[in-house]
Amino acid sequence: MGQRYRHFSVEERVEISRLSGEGRSIRQIAAALDRAPSSVARELKRNTGAADYKPVFADEQARARRWTGSRLDRNGELRDRVLSQLKAGWSPEQIVGRARSAGEDMVGVETIYRFVYAQITRHNDYTWRRYLPRAKSRRGWRPTPGGSPALHISHRTPLAERPAEIALRLDPGHWEADLMAFARYGQHILMLHERMSRALVAARIASKHAEPVAGAIAAALSGLPPALRQTVTFDNGTEFARHYDLGTLGIRTYFCDPHAPWQKGGIENAIGRMRRFLPRKTDLAELDEPTFAIMLAAYNNTPRKCLDYRTPAEAFSDHLLHFKREST
Repeated sequence: MGQRYRHFSVEERVEISRLSGEGRSIRQIAAALDRAPSSVARELKRNTGAADYKPVFADEQARARRWTGSRLDRNGELRDRVLSQLKAGWSPEQIVGRARSAGEDMVGVETIYRFVYAQITRHNDYTWRRYLPRAKSRRGWRPTPGGSPALHISHRTPLAERPAEIALRLDPGHWEADLMAFARYGQHILMLHERMSRALVAARIASKHAEPVAGAIAAALSGLPPALRQTVTFDNGTEFARHYDLGTLGIRTYFCDPHAPWQKGGIENAIGRMRRFLPRKTDLAELDEPTFAIMLAAYNNTPRKCLDYRTPAEAFSDHLLHFKREST
């Protein structure tokens, strides 16, 4: 094990003051305290005042030099960099992972979380929560009850019948779908999440009815090679009741168990991340298409730990290039 150090206590400083006042040498003082002579010499050099060594003054000086705060408090350049990446939608884990994969020195994930929550507590300023991916002012989650219309969806194939290899995320072309809802009535965004690359495709829809939702999904996926649009997994919302229309594109559809949205956790996570840019109170009527495209691009160009800190856009582009080469 390495050498362990401990600071001088007030009692030891009183003894140093007494012995040095008696004219004892540094080695004699060190022997009396069972300390290294270099430690005693350093203590006297650092904490001796204008007149002589005073134990109370020495203790105050030592405490003033000692910093117990976060490295993000001490390093303004690092703090600004981390906060700018948090503003861009990166999670603490993505910031740390991307930096360390490039061989850079970086604080830990927990350090970033603690720094943000410390600002909330220290200043009673809850706007700091917006730096975090889910914008929560405290950690934890609470489940909410709800009903399921699964019995009313025709031609519904349960998730248990989906091929087991799809869960391994080893092949592209398997998607998860959900609607991102907003406070204003009738405003929704269709979200499609590719399981292997974590790429996100989104489109604003004018209606939540089943037929236009199915049409929007078909329009979003029809331009892809068949190998990149094999299956789509839904929850049991009635907006996906016309899922069987996707069969014309060769797409198979599956549904989660009732009250189990975690079975399509990829799209749930993606919507949670997009809430950073599009909180529930957003009025989609005031959101223009270029701004919406920038928000979606920010998501797809954020590095992910599960992709070895590559971005979803990079991973999905590799799939497209692969199938283009094969077709050529």
